[in-house]
Amino acid sequence: MASNRHLGRIIILQSLYEYEVRSLAGDATADINVIIAKNIEPYVKAVGDTDFIINTTKGILEHQEKLDQELHPLAPEWPLASIAAIDRNILRLGLYELEAQAVPPKVAINESVELAKAFGSENSSKFVNGVLGTAYKQLGFEKSEGTNEQSKTSSVEGEKPQED
Repeated sequence: MASNRHLGRIIILQSLYEYEVRSLAGDATADINVIIAKNIEPYVKAVGDTDFIINTTKGILEHQEKLDQELHPLAPEWPLASIAAIDRNILRLGLYELEAQAVPPKVAINESVELAKAFGSENSSKFVNGVLGTAYKQLGFEKSEGTNEQSKTSSVEGEKPQED
């Protein structure tokens, strides 16, 4: 079974994806609080810390415009609108966790890559790894971990994300 935090990230991704798809479809009843509660309910005992899910999901939505602006130069050939909704939300989650620094940077990247492997297209994990690896370098985490360790999150050029 997935760890509590990993399961929490799956629920976060599911909630972000559902909210975005319903909102883009013009569903005026899309309420993130209701969506989160519905998605947590079957797993409440397994996840334990529901605050992590609620706070992270709402934090991403609160900072979505900023996150999207930061993601654009990290994948300039792939405007966010052309990236599949699932991949967009994985990138938002990964970047949010990198910036929040609540977990080590490589954990944030690895968790996002694992989500992309599970829920994205064939190339999603490589694309997510490349974009977040670039963010990792640009945010200065690579320097803070020392120059002797080679980053396992190097940018993968030319990988095509899943399109909507």
